[in-house]
Amino acid sequence: MASPHLKAVIFDVGGVVCKSPLLAIAAYEREQGLPDNYINCAISARGSHGAWQRFERGEMPLFPFYEAFGQQLSDTTVNNPCYADYCRRKSLACPKLPDKLAINGRELFGRMMRDSRSLDEAVVEAIRRIRGASGYLLLTTGLRPSLTRDPATRRWRVIALTNNFSSNASDMLAEAPPSAELYPGVTLQSELAFLGWEDGPTPPALRALFDDFCDSSTLGMRKPEPGFYLLACERNGIEPSHAVFLDDLGMNLKVAQSLGMETIHVPIGRSHSAIEQLERKLGIELTTERLRTLPKL
Repeated sequence: MASPHLKAVIFDVGGVVCKSPLLAIAAYEREQGLPDNYINCAISARGSHGAWQRFERGEMPLFPFYEAFGQQLSDTTVNNPCYADYCRRKSLACPKLPDKLAINGRELFGRMMRDSRSLDEAVVEAIRRIRGASGYLLLTTGLRPSLTRDPATRRWRVIALTNNFSSNASDMLAEAPPSAELYPGVTLQSELAFLGWEDGPTPPALRALFDDFCDSSTLGMRKPEPGFYLLACERNGIEPSHAVFLDDLGMNLKVAQSLGMETIHVPIGRSHSAIEQLERKLGIELTTERLRTLPKL
C-alpha cells in the first residue's frame, strides 16, 4: 500500500547500497575457528566506548584504531561472557569458546573494507529512479484545473545515513602516523590501496547518489543513537514520520521505528525483496527484470 505522506527515503550504505562487511567478518570467523557472530558480539561488548564505535564517530585516528580494535577483539575475558549471553538470548547451545585469541585488527578491517566496495545494482537503480521521479504542478489555466508532471519538482529526497569513517583519509593518517617498527614501509598510498580506499572511504560516485550524505565520522554520532536520525531529518527539513528508512540491522531499524519512521529490513543478499516493499510504499517501479534476476551479493 502506498504511503503518500512520505517525503524522503533514507538508506543505510554498508549492507544496503554496498555489499555487507558482515560477510567478511563471517569468513574471518570461519578461518579462525570462531562461532558465528562471535566478532559482532565482541564489537558490541563495549557499548558506545569501544574502538569500533569511537572510530565510526571520528574520535580515533586509523592506526591507533587498528591496535585498539585488535586488542578488544582478542580479549576473551570480556568477549566470551558476552557471546555466552548472546547464545542464551537466542536459545542457542553455546559452543566451546577460545581461551586465547590474537586477532589482527588491521587485517580484519582491511578485508571488511575491500570486500564491501561493490555496489548492489538493484539498490543503485532504485535510488536513481526515486531521484528521477517528478512531482506535479496544478495548472489552473483552461476550463478546469489539471495536474502535469514537473521535472523540476522532486517527489522524495534521497538520504544516506551511514556509520562510516573519516571522509578525508589523509587526515586519518596524518593525525597519528604509523609506527615504522609496527608497520615497516607503510605509506599513505599503500595503506589506502590496502583498504581499497584509492578514491577515499566514500568514493565521490557513491556520495553523488544522494541528496544528502550523513556520515557518522563527520557528524560525531552513529546509529543507533537517536540523535543521528533526528539530525538527518533536521538537515533535510522533514519530520521522522515523513521518512522510510532501509537498513540491514534490526537494532538500527528499531530506533527508527521508535522515532516514527517507516522501516524496511534489507536481509543480506535479498535486497530485491526490500526494493519491492519500497516500490509499494512509493507507488513507482524501482527495478527492471534484468536486475531482478541478477545473482545475489
